[in-house]
Amino acid sequence: MKITLPPEPEPAGKRPHPDTHHGIMRVDNYAWLRDENWRDVMRDPDVLDEDIRAFLEAENAYTEAALAPLSDLRETLFKEMKGRIKEDDSSVPSSDGPYAYYTRFVEGAQHPLFCRRPRDSDDGEEIFLDANAEAEGEAYFRIGDVDHSPTHKLAAWSADRKGSEYFTIRLRDLTSGQDLSDEVPDTSPGIAWDAEGKSFLYTQVDDEHRPLKVFRHIVGTPSSGDVLVYAEPDDGFFVGVGKTQSGRWLVISSHDHQTSEIHLIPADAPDTPPLLVAPREDGVEYDLEHDAPRNRFLILTNADGAEDFKLVEAPEDAPARENWRNYVPHRPGTLVLHHVAYRDHHVRLERRDGLPRIAVRQLSDGAEHEIAFDEDAYDLNMDAGFEYETARMRFSYGSMTTPAEVYDYNLETRERALRKRQNVPSGHDPADYVTRRIFANAADGEPVPISLLHRRGLPLDGSAPCLLYG
Repeated sequence: MKITLPPEPEPAGKRPHPDTHHGIMRVDNYAWLRDENWRDVMRDPDVLDEDIRAFLEAENAYTEAALAPLSDLRETLFKEMKGRIKEDDSSVPSSDGPYAYYTRFVEGAQHPLFCRRPRDSDDGEEIFLDANAEAEGEAYFRIGDVDHSPTHKLAAWSADRKGSEYFTIRLRDLTSGQDLSDEVPDTSPGIAWDAEGKSFLYTQVDDEHRPLKVFRHIVGTPSSGDVLVYAEPDDGFFVGVGKTQSGRWLVISSHDHQTSEIHLIPADAPDTPPLLVAPREDGVEYDLEHDAPRNRFLILTNADGAEDFKLVEAPEDAPARENWRNYVPHRPGTLVLHHVAYRDHHVRLERRDGLPRIAVRQLSDGAEHEIAFDEDAYDLNMDAGFEYETARMRFSYGSMTTPAEVYDYNLETRERALRKRQNVPSGHDPADYVTRRIFANAADGEPVPISLLHRRGLPLDGSAPCLLYG
């Protein structure tokens, strides 16, 4: 197909701007394209400099005109991709106390519905947040996190209505379906509820768009009175909040790309000053889970040269580094990706020989087993869920032949139950394809794993073309 391009738009004009760094002066002719009030633009795109806006609009118009001859092809590709998506899809309900929470989509809608229903029942659905209704009339809308309270009376939900990635948190009454007057602006999406659902921690984003401060908001009070809980002293670090699976501890994590540090607050005493677990050390990362019955923390770390990470244990009342003791020693070649502690079991997601694996340890006696899978190559993820006192965990599985599947796994009986298989409306039969796992030696002699997909019955004589990526 031959495409005739439209006339190019007027190029950006040169406006010399001297800039000096490290004693060296250079002239940037296009510095004007970065608005001097870019911080304000992040919060409200409507205040963008008119010259910059005109230039961007001209570039966008040129792009649309240049691609116009491909409109039929674009529509064909769009329909093909859309044909692989089930538009009225829903997540598998996740139980928490008396309810099961889930999301679902309505065909033709862009945003999810957030729902719950009585536990172990298919009836009694409550739609407590319709993101489509919230997005109505907005030029931009992105839902952040939706976190229900431990009492199941409230849900904290956040949204960005400008495209600025500054989220505003609101509180929804799950009985009435109405928002309270609480409004917390300029935040990251996630929050961490206290044990009674009366307050929550959140991360404030500053004018440079850095999440550096953690505040505590008390339900029913103006955000102007929120109490500063933690301020990160290093502006190269990022701060986030969370909660241990046990629900006993609120977690404040600080990290850059190679170093981390954690502070803890009792969830039942949220006004307690944060407790430092272990001071940051350059190049040392760690995170933790809480083993409540044994009054200890299980800590995932790369300390002491554990390049592929190891697990250590530390007393709950004295978690400092000097009290760390090996729990799962470092095993070179086995990368520990993630872990979660339930009341009776500790579960690890690991990668060995390039393949993910799930290992389950009984906390009472240390007995351990791995969950087995039949295919040679696959993808695997864990979903910790909401509950702590449970023998059930959830994982998602998929491969180049098998569409995504969701399973519930009984940690005691080792039985797995298929809860969902991805529906491909345009059609897909896994039996038509074969996935193989092979290895090739790199220049240094190290074996490199390769996942190979081909149609069943394909002659493996070197005559077929191969798409290689990675």
